[in-house]
Amino acid sequence: MNLYTRVFSQPCFDINKKVLQKFELLSDDDFKEKTHLFNGRYENLYLEKNKIAELDIIINTALENAANILNVKKEKLVFGFWLNAMAAGDITTAHTHDDDDEVLSCVYYIKVPDNSGDLIITDNNKQTIIKAEEGIFVFFSPNTLHEVSRNESKQSRLSIAFNFGLI
Repeated sequence: MNLYTRVFSQPCFDINKKVLQKFELLSDDDFKEKTHLFNGRYENLYLEKNKIAELDIIINTALENAANILNVKKEKLVFGFWLNAMAAGDITTAHTHDDDDEVLSCVYYIKVPDNSGDLIITDNNKQTIIKAEEGIFVFFSPNTLHEVSRNESKQSRLSIAFNFGLI
């Protein structure tokens, strides 16, 4: 696999709008878990997918693309996902996803205001900046160091992250 793979999803904008509308109606009690408290913000918001039915479309598309990248059947994959909401001024700190038996990681962009942060991937001390765009999946190796630059916009940004493993 290359350093990263970008995949555009169609038709994403209607789905993203519905996911965003439902996300904005959620309360703290709707999240089954929140982890990675940095700078006063939980970076990972875990949600049962039935809380937002439209997540199924995003999840299935992510699974299909992951299976294609890994050259396995979709049924051979297990996954976990979480939401990442970044308010104005927020960053996501540098980290990897190689804690368990992950074989592929991914981020999908739901809402990306201008200047709301870029994905920065570091490999062999070389940084690659990937401009976030609504409707784009970015797949990368779980052991790749990555972070998100500061949200310089006045609006919140929303993405969903995935880790994939093999059964």
